[in-house]
Amino acid sequence: MPFNFKNLRRGLRQTLTVTGLSLVLGATPVLANNATLLNSSYDVARELFVSYNELFAAHWQQQTGQTVEVRQSHGGSSRQAQAIIQGLRADVVTFNQVTDIDILHQRGNLLPANWNEQLPNASSPYYSTMAFLVRKDNPKNIRDWDDLARADVSLVLPNPKTSGNGRYSYLAALGFAQLKFGQDQQAIDTFMRGWLNRVAVFDTGGRGATNTFVDRGIGDALLTFESELHGIRAAYPDQDFQIIVPSASFLAEFPVAVVERHAERNGNLELARAYLAHLYSEDAQRLLSRDFSYRVHHEKVKAETAANFPDLRLLTIDDIAGSWDKAMQEHFASGGKLDQLQRR
Repeated sequence: MPFNFKNLRRGLRQTLTVTGLSLVLGATPVLANNATLLNSSYDVARELFVSYNELFAAHWQQQTGQTVEVRQSHGGSSRQAQAIIQGLRADVVTFNQVTDIDILHQRGNLLPANWNEQLPNASSPYYSTMAFLVRKDNPKNIRDWDDLARADVSLVLPNPKTSGNGRYSYLAALGFAQLKFGQDQQAIDTFMRGWLNRVAVFDTGGRGATNTFVDRGIGDALLTFESELHGIRAAYPDQDFQIIVPSASFLAEFPVAVVERHAERNGNLELARAYLAHLYSEDAQRLLSRDFSYRVHHEKVKAETAANFPDLRLLTIDDIAGSWDKAMQEHFASGGKLDQLQRR
């Protein structure tokens, strides 16, 4: 099922995507042979899950005879987590940061602490990295992270305070600086301060950042997931954007989990588990990799699509910050390193 680029362009201006109809929870009675599942997901995954939901619905009907409608709620990953804590009855979450699922256990006891042990690869069925989209002919000759700190370059990316996407870009830049400057913390801070000063717009989520760069024409480089950049470039062939994959970047994993308390209450526990497990199937992995440019773990699919993914050094959260807990406390909490570096 090929990537629908028209849907992407339309989706750039939407805040919610739904398979079939608008998201109005509880507005439609569910027939005995039908099921409705709610997936809460990160901002730029709209088109991906429109396609995956069709794939899964066909699989589920073949396996069980039951028709399933998957509804979607999209936004910044952290905001989606907060919405669930405040009452959004999502059955599953397909987020772009581990901490946004951890918080569902810590603050709402909505799923077990060991949620990331329920599925392979720490419950991350696919992954990506952070890369750059630049304008036609790359007029600023942007090749790597240090080019993004130059005074003549302006950047667009999501706000690390509200978006996992933005945090990944910040951490990728930090990892590059650590590789370049070693233990020289002053040089690392100087680089990061210069890089942050080049940001023209901090949008609340990845899709807003895409709007700013593509539709408003702001910035020399858009920073977001490599997977998202392929879709944008193909959706706007007239603009001839170029994708720049840097020498090193962050290993951006996409964790998934069943919101067990909600799924059980909704009568969807078995369905929710099957929905996420099917993401690891060969058909789903091929959809993720071939049609949506995510990097996957399935060996056969990896071999088929290897030419689409340039080699680079992928840095983990442990490499850069020690752990997600340390990163959130030291860099993204109020008064943390991010705030300090942005002070003028």
